[in-house]
Amino acid sequence: MIQTEGLKFAYPGSPEVLRGIDLKIKDDEFVAIMGENGAGKTTLVKTFNGLLMPSAGRVKVDGVDTHDSSVAKLSRDVGLVFQNPDHQLFSETVREELAFSLRNFGYEEDTIDRRVASILETLDLTRYAESSPFVLSGGERKRVALAAVLVWNPKHIILDEPTIGQDYQQKDRLRNFIIQLNAQGKTVIIISHDVEFVAECKPRIILLSRGLVIGDRPAEDILTDEALLDRASLTRPQIGALMHQLKDYGLPERTIDVYSAEQAILHALGRKE
Repeated sequence: MIQTEGLKFAYPGSPEVLRGIDLKIKDDEFVAIMGENGAGKTTLVKTFNGLLMPSAGRVKVDGVDTHDSSVAKLSRDVGLVFQNPDHQLFSETVREELAFSLRNFGYEEDTIDRRVASILETLDLTRYAESSPFVLSGGERKRVALAAVLVWNPKHIILDEPTIGQDYQQKDRLRNFIIQLNAQGKTVIIISHDVEFVAECKPRIILLSRGLVIGDRPAEDILTDEALLDRASLTRPQIGALMHQLKDYGLPERTIDVYSAEQAILHALGRKE
């Protein structure tokens, strides 16, 4: 479990970015952290693996205060994929990028080869295995950065804006992969402005604004609350907006994803499928 108690943080010479955050994220939860630019989302998750230490309050990961653990240990348990993959990548080939951390952790070469091959296939990167990550597109580099973290199988996985640069098919594959990871008992935390992607995933949403939690509820509640969305400079997802307009026809207003909307419309038309 990841837990914060009265968490505050300020960069040197700047006002507080986090102004008192109390959260509990369970081991098997799928959470989306959303909010306007500057709300403190990335700062918050960097306290989860020790990259940043609280100015006040505390953060516990699996019961251990981050002040009492090393960044190396925390990073082994809490894998963070940065928003900009160029802040994370450095190896000459994609294969070497994925193998680097496993070698550092002391894995045998046959285990490394097996894990690298598996994650390359899962994220549709096999054909780029011998390519430099820096000649790939932004979306492809994003997937390499994700693979480089997932390959060591951390207990808690944090993805900062994972859908940037991804097309619809890649987003759908990512969604299914995240849901699969969560079903395996992983804590999955995403930071995202992509309301359409979050609506399709339907996680618990923690909504931040100006360093404070202003909402912490299921996706159907947050993404249909116009007042909250407006405070966080977000808009209702397109399917949610459509269902809101059709509410007078008896359709459920809290529907936010295309799959549920399809079933609701078919039911309303008398065609249960």
